[in-house]
Amino acid sequence: MSFEPKIVGILCNWCSYAGADLAGISRKKFAPNVRVVRVMCSGRVEPAFVLKALQSGADGVLVLGCHPGDCHYAEGNYKAARRMPLLKKMLAQMGVEDERVRLEWVSASEGDRFASIVNEMTEKIRQLGPFNHNGGGANG
Repeated sequence: MSFEPKIVGILCNWCSYAGADLAGISRKKFAPNVRVVRVMCSGRVEPAFVLKALQSGADGVLVLGCHPGDCHYAEGNYKAARRMPLLKKMLAQMGVEDERVRLEWVSASEGDRFASIVNEMTEKIRQLGPFNHNGGGANG
């Protein structure tokens, strides 16, 4: 049996979740590997959420928010964008591959973009292999 990644998708309520909904309603073809967690804003995504997802069995984490300038809460997505490099640096020190965590912007009208990102992320995690939940990435 081939490896099927478990990916946690943390989606903002106003744009990305609606984009995911549009992808489903429009019957876009995308991998079923992402389990969605809806938050009010991508700025609400604490680094601890990503760590918890990885510790709890996820092979990757996808954070999706509104496009810069379109945040329902004015600047929440800028906060998410500032946190991501710091989070990735910390994860790298723990042996987690950079590609296991991804931040993207998806608007409510971008069902195609949502499907494309999910498919890309799923394929990348498939290539990386299962996440070693005891001490880092597939090689950790």
